[in-house]
Amino acid sequence: MRYFPAFLDLASRSSLLVGGGELALRKLRLLLKSGAQVTLVAPRLDGDMAELAADKRVQWMCRPFMAQDVLGRALVISATGKPAVDEAVAGAAEAAGVAINVVDRPDLSSFIMPAIVDRDPVVIGISSGGDAPILARQLRARIEAMLPARLGALARFAGAFRSAVGATVPAGGARRRFWERFFTGPVARQVLAGEEVAARETMLSLINSRAAQDREAGSVAIVGAGPGDPDLLTFKAMRRLQEADVILYDKLVGPEIVDYARRDAERIYVGKAKANHSKSQDEINALMAEHALAGKRVVRLKGGDPFIFGRGGEEMDYLEERGIAVEVVPGVTAAAGCAAAAGIPLTLRGTALAVTFLTGHARDGEPDLDWASLAGGKQTLAIYMGVSTAETVSQRLIAHGLSAATPVAVIENGTRPDQRIVTARLDELGTRLQDSGIEGPALIIVGEVARKAMTDAEGPLAAELAALAREPARALAV
Repeated sequence: MRYFPAFLDLASRSSLLVGGGELALRKLRLLLKSGAQVTLVAPRLDGDMAELAADKRVQWMCRPFMAQDVLGRALVISATGKPAVDEAVAGAAEAAGVAINVVDRPDLSSFIMPAIVDRDPVVIGISSGGDAPILARQLRARIEAMLPARLGALARFAGAFRSAVGATVPAGGARRRFWERFFTGPVARQVLAGEEVAARETMLSLINSRAAQDREAGSVAIVGAGPGDPDLLTFKAMRRLQEADVILYDKLVGPEIVDYARRDAERIYVGKAKANHSKSQDEINALMAEHALAGKRVVRLKGGDPFIFGRGGEEMDYLEERGIAVEVVPGVTAAAGCAAAAGIPLTLRGTALAVTFLTGHARDGEPDLDWASLAGGKQTLAIYMGVSTAETVSQRLIAHGLSAATPVAVIENGTRPDQRIVTARLDELGTRLQDSGIEGPALIIVGEVARKAMTDAEGPLAAELAALAREPARALAV
């Protein structure tokens, strides 16, 4: 983030605007709307500019710009469209330590003007950092269409009751939850419909109710964050993140997903990865219970889906035994997300009639699985946590009848920008993983559906070289 987003209070403060044309007109309107006192410097004024400059908050200096004009200003805007003048204004402002914006010249500006959605007092600023102003305007148009016209009235209504709520509802989480219910409840709907008299009566009843004063019980949401791509978060997962007081998250959950949480939420890294736990499962369970019993809303954020090799069931049982309300929010599991990102269908008519999720890791090392069933039939095997045991798994499958030539695709960091796909025959899996340096997180897909990934990833030349490497006599002849 290059530019720090902020909203300035310009009410009754002195601002300088240089320019008398159409560019300056748009900026003058904004400055006056914010309540600023504006000194306008321009040799002449065009069109509607002269009428607007007659406002008592505007002092027009009918002359060219002078360097001393910037002194004592809250901010300076240069909107002349003349490079020499704009550069002079920018230089004088920089020398005086005054914030400067030069229209369409981010290289000369210390701050830039966003595209604005105005539902006063609700104001939304959208910036592309000066790289794509048209995109910012298009985003503004989309947001404008989403927001009700009376959103500002709703904000003013809430502001009028802040003192009453503060005197009645306990501070902290209880008060925040009161306002969350308010903005999604019947009072807000009445205000947005223009029924403010009825809304006031409803609001007073709500403030004085026993429910408003009681401390709300805590809860835990066990939330699947998906395989890595933030765009694969569900709407419900996003809402729970933004409502949470405390978030416990794993190594497999990237920072860009955790950043969707409220800024004031407590974030606790529990770092669960194979054989490397910053906190044990018992410690994680205790933390969830401790915060929930203190009346907080807790999110236990897990990679993939919490009920597929995520120990979500164990956590749910632990919390329910202690009388704590638990909600499970499913996520896109790694098998579905990574396979789709790699272009591999987990099922395919006539080729793969079933898909089996299995773990390559057990508490004592090798998993205790029905290898004969896994090696038979037209099916796809999606193996979680199988990198370290891949050689053993491949040997067991081959020993129980699965062809050594069965294609395998290993997807590392699936759905993420650094996704990597390594392919192999089943009998080469251990060697290929070792040579490629894959450590995880990775999903292993075994079955005919992986053949397309093998072709796409290696291409005909790589496939021919691999065949030559397996047949030394041919390689020497070449």
